[in-house]
Amino acid sequence: MNSPIFLFILSGICFSTVDAIAKILVQDTNLIAVVWSRFIGQLLLAAPIAWYFLGKDFWRTRHLGLQLFRSCLLVATATLFFAGLNWLPLAEASSITFTAPIWVAILSGPLLGERVGLKEWLVAGVGFLGILFIARPGSAIFHLAALLLVMMAFLNAIFQLYTRKLTQDSAYTTFFYSGIVGLLTSTALLPYSAPLPTLPVYEYALFALLGFLGGFAHLLVVLAFYQMRPYKLTPLVFLQLIWAVGYGYLIFGQLPDSLSVVGMILIAASGIWLIWNHHSAGAEDPNKV
Repeated sequence: MNSPIFLFILSGICFSTVDAIAKILVQDTNLIAVVWSRFIGQLLLAAPIAWYFLGKDFWRTRHLGLQLFRSCLLVATATLFFAGLNWLPLAEASSITFTAPIWVAILSGPLLGERVGLKEWLVAGVGFLGILFIARPGSAIFHLAALLLVMMAFLNAIFQLYTRKLTQDSAYTTFFYSGIVGLLTSTALLPYSAPLPTLPVYEYALFALLGFLGGFAHLLVVLAFYQMRPYKLTPLVFLQLIWAVGYGYLIFGQLPDSLSVVGMILIAASGIWLIWNHHSAGAEDPNKV
């Protein structure tokens, strides 16, 4: 089944599965090893696929500096998210990262020269209010790891905005650069990470599964976006909240409380509104994606 909606939803399930595996591994091993396994999986998929579709020059790009910068942003977002998972419940952590569309709306002005109106600022404020319902600064449940995830969402928004500037490169070339930069960066950091303890066999299998699913999920997103405009698919990303709550309960025995649920709803609603409103504002330009 190659429906773009099906592919995008399946990618969300894969990403949520990666998040759940990463939470297990980052608590039992070390952060850099988890990041390394995430990107070696992507590279092992990206290189042969890019070669198949683009030939031996698949690595050529017109915007090398931009590709490297964007890929470094992806490494940073993965590292911050996996670090935050070490301390926060899966559903709440995922919810905070879904403020990325809100940051995109705010940053579209200074980075892309797009107009950001008062209404967008107000809706963004509602989304950030959702973070306060989840993190609750000053309360007993507040953890500084929430700030790592807010930073992750901010960098993820910049990552998404700079991706728009790479339309002259093939999506498969961009997919390849994300994998190789992530692998090289995390490999360089491996000597400075704590040595892996003796692990049960299933955790080594989880490392392999995390890498494969992480790369596969990104490939599914590429295939989905090739067939349908992103504004029609992006709201479906909030379905990942359902998978995150499910994994959080089944694996870790964690369920969000009522205030956290309110926060999730505020973040999802504001994010979906901003995505659709941004498309409507640019609907007169048929070349906009």
